[in-house]
Order: sequence, then C-alpha cells, then structure tokens
Amino acid sequence: MSDATKPGDAPSLPTFTLDGHDVPFTPDQTILQAAMAAGHYIPHLCFHPEFKPHGSCKVCTVKVDGRTMASCTTQARAGAEIESSSDEVRDLRRNLVQFLFTEGNHFCPSCEQSGDCKLQAVAYELGMTSSHFTQMFPDRPVDASHPDVLLDFNRCILCELCVRASAEVDGKDVFALSGRGIKKHLIVNAESGRLADTRLAVEDKAMSVCPVGVILRKRRGFRVPIGQRTYDARPISEVAVDQYRRATRGDE
Repeated sequence: MSDATKPGDAPSLPTFTLDGHDVPFTPDQTILQAAMAAGHYIPHLCFHPEFKPHGSCKVCTVKVDGRTMASCTTQARAGAEIESSSDEVRDLRRNLVQFLFTEGNHFCPSCEQSGDCKLQAVAYELGMTSSHFTQMFPDRPVDASHPDVLLDFNRCILCELCVRASAEVDGKDVFALSGRGIKKHLIVNAESGRLADTRLAVEDKAMSVCPVGVILRKRRGFRVPIGQRTYDARPISEVAVDQYRRATRGDE
C-alpha cells in the first residue's frame, strides 16, 4: 500500500483532460455533467440536469481524442483528452447557433425574453455577431388562447424540454413535436391545437424549462428592465455552472 492511499481514505476519482485541465468524474457522469460540476462551462441548449440527455441541439459538441461528440450524451472516460475551447470547436458551435437563428424568427430587440434567453446568451458567448446564413422567415403562429400563457412558436429551437417536462414531470403531455427535417415543429396536444384546450397551468414544470421565449406568462413582459436581467449582469458561462451545481445539490 502506498503512502498516498491509507486505510479509510476515499479512493481518488478518475479524470479526463478538458482543455488541459484535469476533470474528475464519477462512473455515472457524462462529459458535460462532470465538466459543469467541476466549474467548466460547455455551451449547451437542450441539456437540463433534471432530464436524461438526448443530444438534440449538438451545441455541446466537443472533440474527444480527435473525434467530435456531443458531450451531454458521451460518458466520461478516464484519460480522455477533450477539446472544448479550440477555434475549430467554437466555429462548429457558432454555425449551429447561426442555423437556429436563421431557421426561426428571433427578433431579440423586441423579444420580452431578451436578457433571459439562453440562445441569445450562448450566441454572445460564442462571439456571434450575425446570422450569417440566409434567413428563412418561417410562417409560424402565435397562440394567445390560454388566459395566462402566450405561445410564440417563432422562437422554438426544438429542444424538446417542454415536451419532456410536460410528460415526465407534469404528467399532462401538453406539447409534442410533429413533422420531420426542416418541417419539424412544436404542436399543442389538443384536438383543436389550442393551448386553451389543454390542462397547462402556470405552476407546471413545462413553464420554466424553455431556453428561449416560446412559453411566456402573460402580463409579466418587461417587468424586469432590460439591462437588469439574468445574462445582462453575468455571462452564461458563470450563470449556467452556478445553476447546474444548485440543481444537482437539490437546491432548485
């Protein structure tokens, strides 16, 4: 027995290397989970600590021993060398975020989620200054039928967080995705297609997981002035790590 390991000592955790930093992990953690727990931010949009990752947005892509992988669905492996901050990886993520902006109708200056929007904050984090690609301007509706909730489908990025929250936590299955490819879109699970004809309540988990501005409570817009919102005060790299740590400790 070495002097470094004595009876009663907890065994040291295995580690991988993230941009030159050793990151410890437990056997059940993915690369993203281990990195965030250790205080290293990896940009992401569809990941939520309360749900099983499924890698729909790919914004959390990293290079693992030279291969590109989604860090939210890739299990941590001892000795792996991972790149998250290289120019190549950042360019890939920036392109993915630019696609999300061009595939939807995201008008940040007039959006009441501006400053609280993760898509917007990740774009700033990646140094995105324009959409780059040709805007598609899809024809998407706004559903104001519910007495307390407004749905603006223009901003949906198909992360499926509201779908999973409504099904797995709320037990109501209010939301679903329909179609394939570029025609894939969010729908309301009601015969009429109207939110008013569902059991959605403002207390539901589905109300709080949208990373953009699709699901909004009425009569609350701009209550917090622009300039004083979540990502106005601190960058998402700091906010996301703090939120992840609180959530995994059970504080949220």
